[in-house]
Order: sequence, then structure tokens, then C-alpha cells
Amino acid sequence: MRARYILLLLICFQVSFSQSQNKEIKADETIYYFIRHAEKDKSSPENRNPKLSKKGQLRALNWAYFFREIPLVTIYSTNYIRTITTAEPVAGDKNLPITIYTPKEVNINSFKKKNYGKSVLIVGHSNTTPEFVNAILGFEKFKKMKDNDNSSLFIIKEIKGDVIVERLSISF
Repeated sequence: MRARYILLLLICFQVSFSQSQNKEIKADETIYYFIRHAEKDKSSPENRNPKLSKKGQLRALNWAYFFREIPLVTIYSTNYIRTITTAEPVAGDKNLPITIYTPKEVNINSFKKKNYGKSVLIVGHSNTTPEFVNAILGFEKFKKMKDNDNSSLFIIKEIKGDVIVERLSISF
């Protein structure tokens, strides 16, 4: 029953984006999409900047497919191999550059002002992704992600002062 509900939710979610596929978002509508990097290669635990595993490479390609009909304007990534290579297929598909950010140096008010009226993707980590989502929201809603959670998609929609936030688990 739960699986059917999740499937129905995902279908409805995808349909809502498909209906707006070639439309730009409205000037008073800002949408933030947050994902954690795809699965990393854990063969060398001491490596603090690993590449993606084969499974992670496939997930990165699937994220590109997922975002294909979503009119992203900017793609942000931390300066790590695993986050950049998660963002690259989406950026390549959209013909967009990847803008590097440092989570501890982001001024949230400036970030929100810079991205007002845009649809942006932010690729981060298990700790920085929920922290960034919480900072955009202005309160703590989400805790650190589990280390095996590479499928969460956080969406914040700001429309005419109203804020809608969702956390979805996207399986490929």
C-alpha cells in the first residue's frame, strides 16, 4: 500500500513538472532543488575527496534525466569531485556551468536575493544539504542525512511570499 502511495505521489510530482516543461518560472517564483552527491567510491576510506562509484555515476546520469524538463537556471556544487561529478550530467544536459560554493561562506540573504525568481539546483553533502535547506527556510526542519541516503530531493518553492517545502526519495 505504501509503495503504491509513493508511486502515485511521484507520478503526480512528475506530471506537474511535465505540464510546465517549456515554461520559465514566474518572476515571483523561486524554486530550490537540493540533492546530496551520488554514491561515492569507498574503496579507500582515507581518501577525503573520492570519485563516484559506478552506482553513483549511474545515479548522476539519472538525476540529469530527472531534471531534463525542469527549467534550471543555475547549478551549484561544493568543490569536491563527488559533488561536481554528480552535477556534471545535469549541467551538460542544460548547457549550464557549475558554480562552486563553500557552505560555510554562503550568505543566505545574498544567495536568496541572487536567485530570486529562478530555479536552481544545489548539490551538497549529508550534513551541508539539510543545513542549507534549513538556512533557506529560516528554521531547523531537517537533520543530517544518513550516510547511505543519496536519493533525497529537497524542494523549496517560494511563491508570492508563501513557502512550500518537500523532501522526496527518488529511486532510480
